[in-house]
Amino acid sequence: MKNSGRIIVWGLLAALPFPGTMWHRLQYLAGLKRLGFDVWYVEDSNRTLMDPVTLSKTLDYAPSVEYLERHMRMIGMQDRWVFRPPGQYEECVGALGFSGLQRLYGEVDVVINHSGAQELLPHHANIKRLIYLETDPVVNQVAAASGNQWINEQLGAHDHLLTYATNLGNSDCRLPTGEFAWIPTRPAICVDWWMTETVPRDPLTLTTITTWRHSGKDVIWNGEAWRWSKHHEFLSFLALPQKAALPLELAVAGIMDEELGLLGRHGWRTVAAAELSTTESYRNYIWGSAGEFTVSKEQYVAPRSGWFSDRSASYLASGRPVITQDTGFGCDLPIGAGLFAFTTEEHALTAINNIASDYESQARSAQEIALEYFSAERVLTHAFSAIGLM
Repeated sequence: MKNSGRIIVWGLLAALPFPGTMWHRLQYLAGLKRLGFDVWYVEDSNRTLMDPVTLSKTLDYAPSVEYLERHMRMIGMQDRWVFRPPGQYEECVGALGFSGLQRLYGEVDVVINHSGAQELLPHHANIKRLIYLETDPVVNQVAAASGNQWINEQLGAHDHLLTYATNLGNSDCRLPTGEFAWIPTRPAICVDWWMTETVPRDPLTLTTITTWRHSGKDVIWNGEAWRWSKHHEFLSFLALPQKAALPLELAVAGIMDEELGLLGRHGWRTVAAAELSTTESYRNYIWGSAGEFTVSKEQYVAPRSGWFSDRSASYLASGRPVITQDTGFGCDLPIGAGLFAFTTEEHALTAINNIASDYESQARSAQEIALEYFSAERVLTHAFSAIGLM
């Protein structure tokens, strides 16, 4: 496919109006545009919507559409998006009606199911080529290898499968590969969107943006449970701020008051993630940070999946060094300057000391990593070349 080809990207930006999610998808869309493709964003799911202000479930899709339209306009796609209200098959909002959307499906060269957001429906039958982009690995690999018929049918309906599990198939990765041919890829970042002359706030503080508790996605493989909720990993490093050379702060959601108290008693600074409810405030928070310190979900760590966060990649692009729990991503990313992987408290403290003692050099290295390994143009060219689309 030449770069003049037409692409649809499926997602849930209106349904799940979180700023981190929006940045992740917008950069993917913009990256495809930069490569010369005619890109459409389509939201065609029957999943329940969340109100972009209250984050409560809603049947009123007008605020969600306004939220989506505003962000499509940000990247020059005001005439290249379609939203089908959940459960309705006679109308769409945006550039096309439902019949126009059906025609578009038959005309485009490829449809990308970003994050596996889109369930497959009867009116998708005329799509020529379908790509699954898995941004949260492990669940699919374990389900497929365990014989989950629905997962196997959904994955099997796609022509190519991309995954952020960059270590999948290597000798130290404990994830089952199953019968599917997964192709590794990384988050696609528009690095220039994050470059800034903003000076980190004083004192230099390492931060992250996170949800404390998740539920419902734990998996069991070979008799071992791998948990989805991130709080388990944070609690493993609870005492770290009392020993660290730089303050540690969480912009956190999904946490109870008593848990906030526990973090505070151990030296963690916290702010409400709800204060970062817009794409602008989300980015400004990263720009005000000296870098990122974060853990990863046990589900990524235990099997050494190689997963790496798009949020962490945005810190790197901002010239903010990153210290993150080791998932095996060192299989294809440089570690030790600007980017650090830790497994123990001692490793984490050493990385924090390195950043504190030579901040300017670490910041430069962070941005160099982003340019070399996460720039949208490079990531997408590599992925599309691997599946014969460029």
